[in-house]
Amino acid sequence: MARLFGTDGVRGVANADLSPELAFKLGFSGALVLGKGRFVIGRDPRASGGLLESAVVAGVCAAGADALQVGVMPTPAIAYLTKALGATGGIVVSASHNPAQYNGIKFFDSVGFKLPDEKEDEIEAGLGLVEKTVRPTGADVGQMIEEELEAEELYIEHALSVLGGSLAGMRIAIDCANGAAYRIAPKVLERAGAEVAPICCSPDGKNINLECGSTYIDRIRRTVLENSFDVGLAHDGDADRVLAVDERGEVVDGDFIMAICGAHLKEKNRLPRNEIVVTVMTNIGFDIAMRERGIGLVKTKVGDRYVLSEMLKRGAVLGGEQSGHIIFLEHTTTGDGIITALQLLDIMRETGKPLSELKQIMRRLPQVLVNVKITGNARALVENEAVCKAIAEAEEHLNGLGRVLVRPSGTEPLVRVMVEAQTDREAAELGETIAEVIRTQAAR
Repeated sequence: MARLFGTDGVRGVANADLSPELAFKLGFSGALVLGKGRFVIGRDPRASGGLLESAVVAGVCAAGADALQVGVMPTPAIAYLTKALGATGGIVVSASHNPAQYNGIKFFDSVGFKLPDEKEDEIEAGLGLVEKTVRPTGADVGQMIEEELEAEELYIEHALSVLGGSLAGMRIAIDCANGAAYRIAPKVLERAGAEVAPICCSPDGKNINLECGSTYIDRIRRTVLENSFDVGLAHDGDADRVLAVDERGEVVDGDFIMAICGAHLKEKNRLPRNEIVVTVMTNIGFDIAMRERGIGLVKTKVGDRYVLSEMLKRGAVLGGEQSGHIIFLEHTTTGDGIITALQLLDIMRETGKPLSELKQIMRRLPQVLVNVKITGNARALVENEAVCKAIAEAEEHLNGLGRVLVRPSGTEPLVRVMVEAQTDREAAELGETIAEVIRTQAAR
């Protein structure tokens, strides 16, 4: 039987794969595993959020723990508030960058870190015991507490604390993907002194990530170019990641952001062991740029939780993914798109350099990512003989001047094919060749 928890919590189509009954059980079992006390619970604004949040809250309270509901709030804000408020744990109802019909449930421990596999397995194992467990009654039943505005202010103050000075004079466009950051992100930038133009900040429950945000970067690109902004920022649905666009309309992804921030930290002697933790998806151009500056890379499999685990082992302060999911461990316990954006803007402020100049720190090798939708066992397809042969042939063709990475998605029914090569055309052709083999094998 497949594991219920993926690389970022439990995720599926709301009210189908992820039913309110399952959400109740996850809340109940999570409270028993992590400990009865108080849980900070937030969500993104998708239509199913209220349904599933109510079920999670009911489960937490039925187990005898209190539920502190903070409403629509970015995922990293829940992580911060869990620690800041001395809570037992945090729970987020969100499907991040996925379309509106999806939703998810993820947990944080008492200090704001995502749970290790072992704890998630305990929660999953406890789902079958929910109906058999004796439940508290009377005064021992957990209470539901609402504290939205106070919690929001706490997080805003924390985010602003990472800045070294005012952003006055900076003109910033920001796309909040009609998601969880639609109120907080523009407010943070305005309080920092910037002139802010928010777009896609009108969630209706159905338009989250819909042709906007970090998964549809063209919208913010057009906004920047048409209005001559200094920089554009694009979050995903739960704002745990951010991508940027420079004043010329060129995309600055997570690799570029980490390169800029990593080199800056090294100059300030604030990069322990001169190391950055990244995933296997990181572009080869990043490797080259960091090697030239005496910065070493530690690579993990895809997933911010694996990046974080390695950062904690090695005492690293910077790590993340090309997707813009970046962890600044001095300030956050998980990927935080708002704080990442502030770190990048602060470097622009301090150096006086436009983002187009800062991004020259690295050259991105052409990279193509092909997502192949499947209905069967993704891992078995990746290990399929014909697929392995296609991968080997592509690697032989590249002859060390690029690379191929094929992996099952941890959050969606997809096999992801990534190819880096010397030209876009070469990368696209090799990627599509492998993808077609996967489709053929999946249809058998």
